[in-house]
Amino acid sequence: MALSRAAARILAPLAALIAVALLAALPARAFETRAQAAWVYDMSTQTVLLDKNADVALPPASMSKLMTINMLFEALRDGRVTPETTFSVSSRAKAMGGSTMFLNETDRPTVMDLVRGMIINSGNDACVVVAEGLAGSEERFSQEMTERARALGMMNSTFANASGWPAEGHRMSMRDLGILAVRLISEFPEYYPIFAETEFNYKDRAPANANNRNPLLRIAASDWRADGLKTGHTSEAGYGLVGSAVMGERRVIFVITGLASDKDRAEESEAIVNWAFRQFTEKTIVKAGARVTDAPVWLGAADTVGLVPAEDVRLLVPAQVQDSVSAEVLFTGPVEAPITAGQQLGELIVHVPDLPDARIPLVAEADVARGGFSKRLTTAAQRLMQQYLSDAGSAEPSPAPAPAS
Repeated sequence: MALSRAAARILAPLAALIAVALLAALPARAFETRAQAAWVYDMSTQTVLLDKNADVALPPASMSKLMTINMLFEALRDGRVTPETTFSVSSRAKAMGGSTMFLNETDRPTVMDLVRGMIINSGNDACVVVAEGLAGSEERFSQEMTERARALGMMNSTFANASGWPAEGHRMSMRDLGILAVRLISEFPEYYPIFAETEFNYKDRAPANANNRNPLLRIAASDWRADGLKTGHTSEAGYGLVGSAVMGERRVIFVITGLASDKDRAEESEAIVNWAFRQFTEKTIVKAGARVTDAPVWLGAADTVGLVPAEDVRLLVPAQVQDSVSAEVLFTGPVEAPITAGQQLGELIVHVPDLPDARIPLVAEADVARGGFSKRLTTAAQRLMQQYLSDAGSAEPSPAPAPAS
């Protein structure tokens, strides 16, 4: 059996669908961000829209608090703590500088107090309280964070503390922060709305630090809204943001770092969200169950089987594309019977300008039983005839030499 490319069969119907859906001329251009590093991701279609130094491990500042928050959310889910569980405050936690909840040793904040303190106040003291409460020490907690990050596929993240306070070796990549954002949104929907809360003032101690720093939460856009996640800033890292915004059924996650000011961070964040939503559109390219091509069947009760996607093929395409989207089908054929409906037999590969290829599994449209004796006999005879004709063609005599003059 050989790898088959059914590009000719699929391009025509796809071209027709795309021509109806997209009525412009030129592919979208990549966003030219001022950020030192950036990663932009359409969560609905799992499409990376922008990658600038996204795998470089950089100082993450307070954006790394998202990992501490994740560890606490996992403890809540596992039942190791409850929302009402209280933690003690050590002198080390109280002494933390930078952004804080202004905790002291007599406080016994609840888990939910600490969650809000980390998200809204960006409390470095809250992070130390969580680290010590879950692992006994911040050092041990940092090791656990690093190990957990590896298990989650965040291979460019190493933690030296729980807060993002500048420290040697404390690093995260923008892609890793994006992976973490996707996890927090998808795995903890009961807690994620806290990221959109704009104010928290523990025991009325920190009115000057009570407001959520995420600039997009203050944007009154007409067609999209922001709902999280976390800012970060140190002199070493610059200004950064892990953000999320939704428009209709689409959700865009973006991570930026290395901006020169709070103003630059706010402007760049809004520009990226506008670009992501307005330069790309989500389209249904092929409906679930629609036959894309036929694959030949070997020794089956039927000679071919239809290849179909099991789900609607929804892809993100640049809003200004007309006819530059192409596709092909790959499968190894002929496919040997028996075949079960729903069995994956190939892939639909869609090439979209400026975006990674989309690879969609194609499955058998129907069952194909193994052929009976007569079918196998007929197939064997056909195979012998093909072999005979091939051998005969290769054995044709050479033309007779011309007589000598």
